[in-house]
This record gives sequence, C-alpha cells and structure tokens, in this order.
Amino acid sequence: QVQLVESGGGLVQAGDSLRLSCAASGRTFSGDVMAWFRQAPGKEREFVAAVSWSTGTTYYADFVKGLLTISRDNNKNTMYLEMNRLKPEDTAVYYCAIRKLRRGPIPAISEYGYWGQGTQVTVSS
Repeated sequence: QVQLVESGGGLVQAGDSLRLSCAASGRTFSGDVMAWFRQAPGKEREFVAAVSWSTGTTYYADFVKGLLTISRDNNKNTMYLEMNRLKPEDTAVYYCAIRKLRRGPIPAISEYGYWGQGTQVTVSS
C-alpha cells in the first residue's frame, strides 16, 4: 500500500524559506514521477513541480520562476520542495503525489493517483 506523508509546513514570514518533505513508502518508485501540488483557500489545486524518480529530471510550473527547487533522495524514498523568498500568495496546503496514468501532461492533476494528506504553509506579510 503506497503511503505519502508530507511534513515541514508551518507559519513563516514573507521572505523566509521553507523545505517540505514527502516520505514515500509501500513499494519501489523507480519508474515514477512524483510531484508537488498546492491548494490555496478558495482556489483549485494546482501543479507546482515534479521530478522523475529514476532520472532526476525536473518539471516546474511557470509561476515558480526559480524560487522553488524540487529534489529527491532515492535512498530515503523522500522528495523535497525547497521554497525561497516566500510570499503571502504562497499560502496553501501543499500535497505530494505520484503519477499513475502516464497518459497526459505531467502537470495534469488527473495523472496522479496517490496523494498525501497535505501540509499547511502560511506566509504572513
């Protein structure tokens, strides 16, 4: 049974940095793409970044603009999201997910079949 557990969220001030973690368990993930999504209050869940577990190839949403870095540690089965110069508009619940369908584009939420419970990030101004 695949499990994803996010951690690292919290309340920070604008301009601060934060690193989120997503610990994966339940099987090997060598052929997978894993991703971070976020959902702000009153908004739809949106793609943030993704990483190929085997090659390390990364994919980012246009709004990231170099402020976020996704990475993974294969030995620890853990994915990370390093967030720098946080802004109040980054306030959201951040979710990690594993791509399941492999039919459509990587940022498509419909591609993902396994989700964590989310971790809250709140950025105060």
